Amino acid sequence: MQDFLTQLPNVELHLHIEGSLEPELMFALAKRNNITLPYATVAEAKAAYHFNDLQGFLDLYFQGMNVLRTEQDFYDLAMDYFKRARAEGVVHIDMHFDPQAHLQRGVALDVVMAGLLRAKQDAESSLDLSVGMIMAFLRDRPADEALHVLESAAPYWKFLDAIGLDSAERGNPPEKFQALFARAKALGLVRVAHAGEEGPADYIEQALDVLDVQRIDHGVRCLESDAVVQRLRESQTVLTVCPLSNVSLKVVDDLRDHPLPKLLAEKLKVTISSDDPAYFGGGLLVNHMACAEAFGWDEAVFRQLNRNAIEEAFISEDRRQQLLKRLEQA
Repeated sequence: MQDFLTQLPNVELHLHIEGSLEPELMFALAKRNNITLPYATVAEAKAAYHFNDLQGFLDLYFQGMNVLRTEQDFYDLAMDYFKRARAEGVVHIDMHFDPQAHLQRGVALDVVMAGLLRAKQDAESSLDLSVGMIMAFLRDRPADEALHVLESAAPYWKFLDAIGLDSAERGNPPEKFQALFARAKALGLVRVAHAGEEGPADYIEQALDVLDVQRIDHGVRCLESDAVVQRLRESQTVLTVCPLSNVSLKVVDDLRDHPLPKLLAEKLKVTISSDDPAYFGGGLLVNHMACAEAFGWDEAVFRQLNRNAIEEAFISEDRRQQLLKRLEQA
């Protein structure tokens, strides 16, 4: 199964590039930037990559990204993940990045974008890997701040495939960001949002109705509402499900109890992604292998999951058709 999965044209729609920061690279960047880490060794840092809930993870996540200071840091961060993912058969990544998390540390948007865009260009020219760019906004930060950041990103709008909404769901409903998403729509940007991870099924409806999103990130709690399930099934709105993330963040206690099989049985359009692979146990291949073991999925299931992802990826139509053809030939 691992050999089969590796040679598929795998596509990942839900990846936070800051969440791909492995401890080894964290130490290298800390040394380069003269930053003292709270860990003495890489092994100690890996041991600290544990948390009990989403907020615990976010605290660790923001602490880790403190080593990202320069254009080269962001380039190295992205290329490190791109190369690892490509070695596992990944051919396209829709990449979330969080400008607010860097701006509040004093790192300018120009620095972030220069590093990430250079990595995207190099990956696309040398790795047979295409990359979609999702500028994500932190829902636990003020909504007017997010709108200001979007406006200040005007020089980069042409490089963006979508805007997203991430971070802590509880107490931060989608409706809080109605103005931001209306502005993005007016700019012609696709909209995606995390919903139904720790938040209720109602947040999925809000994301669809109030934010007019085209994609739901996570969405596993849709099963709490028959009406939401029916709506997602009829619209075939894609859910970017992140199984090992859901286990790490205690959305489910055990992968064998994950709602993924039920989501497929309900004929929802599901894809698999790794979310924040450095913190949640590994990239797309590890997630696929874990699902194969937990659910007994065969090759046909993974073909369909990747077909769903290829159909929904932020890529040119030529690239989409090329990847669909490669999937059929795999």
